[in-house]
Amino acid sequence: MTLLPNTHISAQNKPAINNPLLQRSSLQYQAPPFNLIKNEHFKPAFEFGLKTNDAEVAQIADNTEKPTFKNTVLALELSGVDLNRARTIFGNLSGSNTNAELQKLDEEYAPIFAAHNDKIYLNSKLYQRFKSIDVQMLKGEDKTLTEYYLQKFELAGANLSDDDKKQMKIINGELATLSTSFGNKLLIARKNNAVFFDNASDLDGLSSQEIDAAKMQALEARHEGQFMISLQNTTQQPVLQYLTNRKSREKIFKMSWHRAENNDEGDTRETLEQMVRLRLKKAQLMGKNSFAEWKIQDQMAKTPEAAMELLAKIAAPAVEKAKREAEEIQTIIDAQKGSFKLEPWDWNFYAEQVRKAKYDLDESEIKPYFEIKTVLEKGVFFAAKQMYGITFKERTDLPVYHPDVVVYEVFDKDGSSMAIYYLDFYTRDNKNGGAWMSNFVDQSHYLKQKPIIVNVYNFAKPVNGNPSLISFDDVTTMFHEFGHTLHGLFANQQYVSLSGTNVPRDYVEFPSQINEHAALDPTVLKNYAIHYATKKVIPQELINKILKSGTFNSGYNVTELLAAATLDMAWHSVTDENDFKPTLVFEKEALSKYGLLVDEVPTRYHSPYFAHIFSGGYSAGYYAYTWSKTLDYNVYDWLKKHGGMTRENGERFRKYILSVGNSVDLNQAFKDFVGHEMEVQPYLDNEGLSE
Repeated sequence: MTLLPNTHISAQNKPAINNPLLQRSSLQYQAPPFNLIKNEHFKPAFEFGLKTNDAEVAQIADNTEKPTFKNTVLALELSGVDLNRARTIFGNLSGSNTNAELQKLDEEYAPIFAAHNDKIYLNSKLYQRFKSIDVQMLKGEDKTLTEYYLQKFELAGANLSDDDKKQMKIINGELATLSTSFGNKLLIARKNNAVFFDNASDLDGLSSQEIDAAKMQALEARHEGQFMISLQNTTQQPVLQYLTNRKSREKIFKMSWHRAENNDEGDTRETLEQMVRLRLKKAQLMGKNSFAEWKIQDQMAKTPEAAMELLAKIAAPAVEKAKREAEEIQTIIDAQKGSFKLEPWDWNFYAEQVRKAKYDLDESEIKPYFEIKTVLEKGVFFAAKQMYGITFKERTDLPVYHPDVVVYEVFDKDGSSMAIYYLDFYTRDNKNGGAWMSNFVDQSHYLKQKPIIVNVYNFAKPVNGNPSLISFDDVTTMFHEFGHTLHGLFANQQYVSLSGTNVPRDYVEFPSQINEHAALDPTVLKNYAIHYATKKVIPQELINKILKSGTFNSGYNVTELLAAATLDMAWHSVTDENDFKPTLVFEKEALSKYGLLVDEVPTRYHSPYFAHIFSGGYSAGYYAYTWSKTLDYNVYDWLKKHGGMTRENGERFRKYILSVGNSVDLNQAFKDFVGHEMEVQPYLDNEGLSE
């Protein structure tokens, strides 16, 4: 972005330090110069950026000229260049490669950034300038951007009294501090609750490569001679489906479940309880009954009732199927004279045996066909070329923030360069759990900016020259996150605020979920599913087994997801502060109330480590995955009826969905593509829940 032409802030006003965060990068498309960026650059960049942006905002608010789109809306859109650059890079590093100094900065500046945001969106003079613009005289993205900012002001509380604004500022500052604290505590909890074993036999069922990796991880953690299993951010852990030792499974599961409730520095319960109370106060200050009512009003669902109605329609058949699945698993346990009742730590291990019995499919059979770079280049990239014509070239000349990160340049169907793309595959104890996509640079025609995008994952890093093999679930995750990348790559907007993935939470997952289907497209699958040792393509017989088992375990998978979404909504639908209870009590009662307290099927995220809603921006929004998935299945059914994942359909999807950002009515964009309103039946059918 560029500073406003009439904002006089000269180069000599910038901090004397040679700070790469305060300069437009000279690298291609403004790629961050990670080789130059150091911890000590962030604080002076934040301070200068805040001061500069304050001056820009004051200039817009104090302008005596009649408010116009250019001198008010566009001026605000173009402000904050240095601050945005520094915060964007900081946000990625603090999530994927943090350290004690960055964590301290994060906690220090979270309330400062919240207060800065309030300075803008609770600024009465600025808001009045926006309100006095005749929106009906504007067209296209100019009109959409103006409406976007007006809604942003109103959602922030620009209409509040001065006293209420003061209260709102206090609440926002406290929430920002608590959210950052929750995230940092969770990193501590994840690290402190890594699971150690004394003997390799405790890990029977894992491959020799995986056991070697566990030994190396333990050594790096200064537990020489032991074996370490790191925790993922979900309740269930990937290794549980392989471990034959039931005590080992139980140990890992319980360490995962209790990780953030041990009355230590990683305990998040007090933090989250403070957050939900403050969120309720914030919503009631805005005249809403609950935080969910305030939060969802600008989403596709519009109301908590609409979101819960969708969840309820899916929950009953999902739970019913999960119970049938549990019976099948218990039958296997009994047949093996297990003499125990199915527990959550048993589910994935015995579910694999059910899959083997029903479909003659074993995860260990297919994993050797999924080597990570082959999946990326011959799977994810190949599918993107098939559907959209884009191609990729690895770049080794651009600096990265960690040696594990790889970089590609992306080329459009006409051969023109369109983006830079970073990937960070492997788990680290200084990295947040899960997988995500974000932008280092957002697309904007007005600013002549092309996108720079990063996908971050948490796959186990191989050791001793072993291949990097991943599960089919991990393959799906790669296609999913790349679906977000496609949304960012094909952005075609004038303004950053409307560009790419800057859309409602319950819409943003839809394009990425559509891309998951490409992983099982027959042409794509045969191109990337190549045995790492024999180099043979996956046999059709194995493909048939994968396809036939497509809805296997869907009762469990959907139930654990809906339990998390419902738990999120329960925390944020409280209308009376007295209805809050201690974390574990509240969670149990909420899941029981909605019929989702199923002993063998724990919620995908237990409240104490539910990072999505307490530090990740998905508060009152985790339902979005189900809403988006329903959109996805509606479109997927349309695709199947019209030839599948073809180039023609890819171009249509790019035109109506991937390229429009938030510049059009998204409900209309969806209807234009599929020809009708969203329906729940495709979800039930595709997940095998309508049987």
